Amino acid sequence: MKETFEGFLEEFLAAWKKSSIIEMERYISRDYQAREISNGEIFDFGYEESINGWEQGFQFVNENEAKWDINQLYTLPLREDEVMAVLSATIIIKGNSMTTANVFFNTFKKVKGSGWKLVRSYIEAGVPVENVHEITLKKKGLSL
Repeated sequence: MKETFEGFLEEFLAAWKKSSIIEMERYISRDYQAREISNGEIFDFGYEESINGWEQGFQFVNENEAKWDINQLYTLPLREDEVMAVLSATIIIKGNSMTTANVFFNTFKKVKGSGWKLVRSYIEAGVPVENVHEITLKKKGLSL
């Protein structure tokens, strides 16, 4: 596992893009807590529910011969040992992007003896893809 946050995030995103639950499990803290907003409803969940969700998502991608489209929108150091990465993710099936994406506000913490771990998430599900693409274009300094 990489020592720097940037190296860690690279590995985390590679595991995600490969739809590897075995690899993904290594990056998530057993104390993980999350909140997801989907269609205006709030869902709070922990590690076990998270792993089940990743498994279902990875299974869907593999069964549909799809691939992940993941964008790193922003990285914000919170503390010396904590960093928030704002990510968007959608799925591309047979060259066509889904119409919605999820936006993840993921907090990672450097844990002694274990390296970086995903400890908290706030997730906005079902965001129109065009809204996420506007954020990506603005980040790159391109006009809309």
